[in-house]
Amino acid sequence: MLRNLVKKSIIARRILRRWRLSCLQPDWEPIIARDGEIWRNARSAPKKKRVLIATSVGAHLPCATLESFLAVALTLRETEVHFLLCDGVLPACMDCSLGITIGEKKLAEETAQAYLCKACFRYTAKMFSTLGLKIHRYSDYLSDKDKQEAREVSSAVSLDKIAGYTYKGISVGNHAMAGALRFYARGDLNEEPYAGQIARHYLNASVLTAIATQKLLDTFKFDTAVFHHGIYVPQGIIGEVCRQNKVPVVNWSIAYRKSSFIFSHNDTYHHTLMTEPVDSWKEMRWNDRMEEAILSYLKSRWDGSRDWIWFHEKPSNDVTRFAMQMGIDFSKPCVGLLTNVMWDAQIHYPARAFPDMLAWLIYTIEYFRSRPELQLIIRVHPAEIWGKQPSRQKVTDELKKHVQNIPPNVFVIPPEARISTYAVMMQCNTVIIYGTKTGVELASYGIPVVVAGEAWIRNKGLSIDATSEPTYRSILDTIPLKNRLDSKMLREARKYAFHFFFRRMIPLSYMKPVKGWPLYSMEIESLSKILQGNDTAVDIICNGILNGYDFVYPKELEFR
Repeated sequence: MLRNLVKKSIIARRILRRWRLSCLQPDWEPIIARDGEIWRNARSAPKKKRVLIATSVGAHLPCATLESFLAVALTLRETEVHFLLCDGVLPACMDCSLGITIGEKKLAEETAQAYLCKACFRYTAKMFSTLGLKIHRYSDYLSDKDKQEAREVSSAVSLDKIAGYTYKGISVGNHAMAGALRFYARGDLNEEPYAGQIARHYLNASVLTAIATQKLLDTFKFDTAVFHHGIYVPQGIIGEVCRQNKVPVVNWSIAYRKSSFIFSHNDTYHHTLMTEPVDSWKEMRWNDRMEEAILSYLKSRWDGSRDWIWFHEKPSNDVTRFAMQMGIDFSKPCVGLLTNVMWDAQIHYPARAFPDMLAWLIYTIEYFRSRPELQLIIRVHPAEIWGKQPSRQKVTDELKKHVQNIPPNVFVIPPEARISTYAVMMQCNTVIIYGTKTGVELASYGIPVVVAGEAWIRNKGLSIDATSEPTYRSILDTIPLKNRLDSKMLREARKYAFHFFFRRMIPLSYMKPVKGWPLYSMEIESLSKILQGNDTAVDIICNGILNGYDFVYPKELEFR
């Protein structure tokens, strides 16, 4: 009976997804009809650049929506835009979500093609066709021989060798494993009976993507390739092939603030934000109004009122009552620890001091076993259960397996707890993180932050960064710290938070929030609104794509 309910639930979600694909995709036809002369002139104008928008997964509606918008904006700027869409040739991709779009047995034994691909391609291809721009299909660049080669390659690689597998110099295995981990929402595949088949489907898809992308680049010379995220299958593979062919890459992703997006050059922003030069924000002129603005926004993040991505509905700030329930004594030195979602951390953040987040977490607990005078408060990420794709490998379950008897001075706050993460961490002497963005926020409140993995606050001079297990231990030995951040460092932390949340997150007013998936829909009155010089945000994005400029929105100018 339960199996039938789950099956019906997946079918219902597919039906709802198709309805949303047909109803919420941008309808460019009436817009182009109203501004026919503008569009005809743009289409017929001599082209200065050629850009590939490698959407690939048409069913990813947020992606298709924004990338159609980018295509129009770039075309209005004398650019020849090409689309790349998968037309149902990949056996697995990022559209596969366990229990949401497809079951694991069906994906393992039958692949996604019979269940997801038709609707995925049909609606988006129709929408893109309205624009009259060139659409490339994966199948245009894949022969029967190519498909056979991909099957043979993927079937010959054992599960434990997939992550490190390369195909013609492309690290296809890394992205294939990332895709499988994302599908399972786990940090490893040790307990999954269908993991071998599914991981090989992702490897097959990765090889096919590499072949198709290479043939496309052999046929057309592109000045830039633009696509969502830059990891997983197929986007991660497209990025690898483009970089190998020295085609500049621009990746983008939905940001946290409503109607805002992050763009980055050459790689996903999860990586580039860690290597971004500090002078991109340290030289910014600072004033009290800017400080007030960022502090107001950071406070709004406690309840997510100004964001379209948050993981807690109406959290409680009553730390006194919570402390009594948990047995925490805030009059004693407390150290906070914030986890990531396990599968997300495995994919987005290369380890630094530890091989993975779980190893760091276990080490830290054992260390605090020897420091009974301190209290370690572990806050498990609420996105484990409240995120779009709930984790199937939970931190609390892993701790039960790997840690015998949690020490009495270590407190684990489960993901379902309604207490505000911010309210608890504000009571701590120091907070230790692995890869969460919350480090940026906590430093802005003056709280010392220790980084053990890869977080965006690393390398900014604002945190205490561990580069190895011994250095991490030596850092822990200094806790509790005597002071919070001094006034100079506090100002720098707030400047970086301003840069991160207000400048790197570029606002696009045309993307209006909607309830539930796909998070937003497009509303635009006229093409004239996004012509060169008429919208600062659109100009910054297009100039970044076409000319390699930084993707930084000059929010500070509003405070001069």
